[in-house]
Amino acid sequence: MESDGGRSGRHDQLVPSGDPQPRRSGSLRRHCRTRLSRLAHTEPGDRSMRVRVGFGFGGSTGPGGERGGDSIFAAVVDDLERLGFDSLWVSERATGTTLDPMVAMAFAAGRTERLKFGPAVMVLPGRNPVLCAKALASLDRVSGGRALPAFGLGIADAAEHQAFGVQRGDRAAWFDEALPLMRRLWTEDVVDHDGDRFHLEGVRVQPKPIQDPFEVWLGGQAPSELRRCGRLGDGWLPSFTTPAMVSDGIHLVSTTATEHGRTIDPEHFGALVPFVHGSMPERFAARLRVRQPDLDPREVVAQGVAGIRSRLEAFVSVGASKFVVFPLDEPSERSSSRSTGNASGGVDAWHATIEDVATECLSLQS
Repeated sequence: MESDGGRSGRHDQLVPSGDPQPRRSGSLRRHCRTRLSRLAHTEPGDRSMRVRVGFGFGGSTGPGGERGGDSIFAAVVDDLERLGFDSLWVSERATGTTLDPMVAMAFAAGRTERLKFGPAVMVLPGRNPVLCAKALASLDRVSGGRALPAFGLGIADAAEHQAFGVQRGDRAAWFDEALPLMRRLWTEDVVDHDGDRFHLEGVRVQPKPIQDPFEVWLGGQAPSELRRCGRLGDGWLPSFTTPAMVSDGIHLVSTTATEHGRTIDPEHFGALVPFVHGSMPERFAARLRVRQPDLDPREVVAQGVAGIRSRLEAFVSVGASKFVVFPLDEPSERSSSRSTGNASGGVDAWHATIEDVATECLSLQS
């Protein structure tokens, strides 16, 4: 996953898909129970796949937010770089408590030499595609090719829709016009575009990204989202999911890509793997039951750091290889195997959690 620092540089990228989305009729889960071994692009459990493990933060957790601080976020970035994690991910919630992802990524870029970073995920509807393309290209340039573009429609939340100025029913059309336009801005010298939402005449975006291609990952689990990934994305990484659902999703993304004359790299499938530090808090379980009523929350959330590795191995067995480990709650000293008995969750608690995850999971990286 290391870049060669040139325009031909390419990463084995990964991207989380954000907070869980409401389940819809036609759920993939009803169709995937018997398909765990059906992968057109690779054999299940293929150990030649390049497994990568990143670490991310959601909309209600994360150092640097209201319950954290800049010193904690800096310490976390340093730990991820030192311990060998592949990447750092910061969720975008305009109305949440986490840092703005573009600011957090720029901070990480200036503090590290190896660690990659991405938004988990960046909401595209409501953004000016020219300014967004410029910012991400600049970030990739100043970081030496370590930016991981990752986009989504945004969570199903009225406050978030109001913050971005796009109603829920308009998000998909905005996304479908903006993302191809951004790709053109990253690759073409001069762009003219006359669309339903954007009109450009002779627009240039310079400098271009170092990575070529500048690959984009998408999340989501509804069939329409998977087909969008096949049409427009370079990789897929869903959240709050099971190996069976990932297996079926890989098939739909790959099939859709083929129908549109595209190919998705078989290394570009993975999963966001959420965990809680102890037992599942009821507030998380209740929220997941509302959004995914046909799933037991314990099927998609690891209980403690010790439960993460087996989930990663299960996803690898169905053809996934890129992962983001994602805490749903704040750590405390007594939740770690290095507990000192101190219940407060500060720098030491985050150190301990990240070291425990590294010990448990990073040996899977190949």
